[in-house]
Amino acid sequence: MLRHKAKTIESTPAQALFRLHQAIEQSDAVLIGAGAGLSASAGFSYKGERFERYFKDFASKYGFHDMYVGGFFPYPTAEEYWAYWSRYIMVNRYMDAPKPVYQALLSLVQKKDYFVLTTNVDHCFQKAGFDKSRLFYTQGDYGLFQCSAPCCQKTWDNEEVIRRMAEEQKDMRVPTSLIPLCPRCGKPMTMNLRSDDTFVQDDGWYQAAGQYRRFLLQHQKGLILYLELGVGYNTPGIIKYPFWKMALQNPEAVYACVNRGQAFVPGEFRQNALCLDDDIGSVLNNLLRMRGI
Repeated sequence: MLRHKAKTIESTPAQALFRLHQAIEQSDAVLIGAGAGLSASAGFSYKGERFERYFKDFASKYGFHDMYVGGFFPYPTAEEYWAYWSRYIMVNRYMDAPKPVYQALLSLVQKKDYFVLTTNVDHCFQKAGFDKSRLFYTQGDYGLFQCSAPCCQKTWDNEEVIRRMAEEQKDMRVPTSLIPLCPRCGKPMTMNLRSDDTFVQDDGWYQAAGQYRRFLLQHQKGLILYLELGVGYNTPGIIKYPFWKMALQNPEAVYACVNRGQAFVPGEFRQNALCLDDDIGSVLNNLLRMRGI
């Protein structure tokens, strides 16, 4: 049985998929670590047709062909900066993902004792129905503004003004009256995204961090599934390395990495780990079929 006997890493994708199915069904708890690859599997691509559909005018004027690159472009005016970012936030935060990958994940774990640690900032977990008290967005949220200074450790919901910017912009510029300013100090607002030491960790951030710590304390032993989905190497110290460490410390734990093109596990604990180099959505759907859903 999986619970008490270590196994070597599987030689075929089918074997790895079956063992992941077993781990989910038998686990005492599931800790999900989610990176950008999960949202990419759900259809949130930052390049190609989706980029051209929403940012063709910016691409023609400035020559970039990637939403991420466009987010760092030095626009000449605040009006143009917010024209770009309001569209960016609309399509990556307030629009639903094209594919129900997050919903499939929830179907697999909703009856388990689970928690989600994610570097994603697109709110897809909550929109799919995940319990907010079981989520820790470490890197911020596209749906929040903060002061650019910052003058305080506070954030503000941005949906109303972002929707207005997206609707009222013309010629890649928003009306000057819509440029967001901090209600505390009057300085420009910015997105609540971790990019430097000005990132605001508000009360909600610390509350989620506390919930994550409590989950870890409650699940130091037993069959814990560390399920890493679409996590790359931009910030491996947040999810990947801690998951490796926790899996090594618990001989009953299972570490699973699902990531197309980046499925890897260190040799130190190959006996209780598995990798699936495949599309995350396809893997989740196969797991649902194995459960009979």
